[in-house]
Amino acid sequence: MDPRLVAMLIEEASALWGLADHCEITLEANPSSVEASRFADLALAGVNRVSLGLQSLDDETLKFLGRAHDVKEGLAALETAQQNFARVSFDLIYARPNQSLENWQSELEKALSFGTDHLSLYQLTIEPGTRFETLVRTGALVPADDDHCADMFELTQQLTAAAGLPAYEISNHARPGQESRHNLTYWRYDDYVGIGPGAHGRRLNTATERHRKPENFLSAVERNGNGLKVEQMLSPDVQAAEALMMGLRLGEGIDLVALAEKTGLTIAAMVDETEVQKLCDLGLVKRDADRITVQPKGMPLLDAILPKAIADVLHS
Repeated sequence: MDPRLVAMLIEEASALWGLADHCEITLEANPSSVEASRFADLALAGVNRVSLGLQSLDDETLKFLGRAHDVKEGLAALETAQQNFARVSFDLIYARPNQSLENWQSELEKALSFGTDHLSLYQLTIEPGTRFETLVRTGALVPADDDHCADMFELTQQLTAAAGLPAYEISNHARPGQESRHNLTYWRYDDYVGIGPGAHGRRLNTATERHRKPENFLSAVERNGNGLKVEQMLSPDVQAAEALMMGLRLGEGIDLVALAEKTGLTIAAMVDETEVQKLCDLGLVKRDADRITVQPKGMPLLDAILPKAIADVLHS
């Protein structure tokens, strides 16, 4: 996106709604020399935080992941970003096939040495319909086993905490005060507006989705004055289920009293108290009077914990 267009979008948002003091304006960028060459102009346009998709500090892995950049180009982009923006984050993928614990430790220690205040560290997942799923199905790719993934997750928590970037969400680490504010909005289930092609939003108890293809989006804007594809009221049950699934990813957990007030549901209608107590007894979950939090021991098991903790009535 041309920096001049970015400036126009920021100016229009400010004119329509006003911007808070110290408003976070994040650019997600590929770590290529072409995008990095625009960083200075993007900073002048009003962007004040950048998130780079480095994904790996190993060239062979970048080829495996299908990335166009190599490590040298990625690190050059990171350096340029740090010269132009006060707040910089980048992401890495671990638990890759044949990746040893020692290799990941070395890679993560190198990543932490660059001095950014935020890191997004994701385990490789095999999504349906992807090239990776085909490779797994044909036996050409063997994913890391669960125990190895758990060991890598634990190592990740130890190294990031020791470096002053503890996890505030299952895959995101930051120095205190440097958490991603827009991501916190999603995880805390606050309202947000999705504007461009393919954007999803949650606002005033309504879910919105814009047309994904730019040409369809533009046609809808011309025809209807907006690019909306879906606008659907969300029932209290759906809101509660979404809020729990997002909020339990956070280190701070979720305030059940506040969620009950927002949805009009009782706490008993939102969480399975019996299952939650079992999870508490196992040291996987902590339950205070008004808050439920997944403990560090439980975070690697989050996908199994969520359906147990959320009341059955919300699953439908």
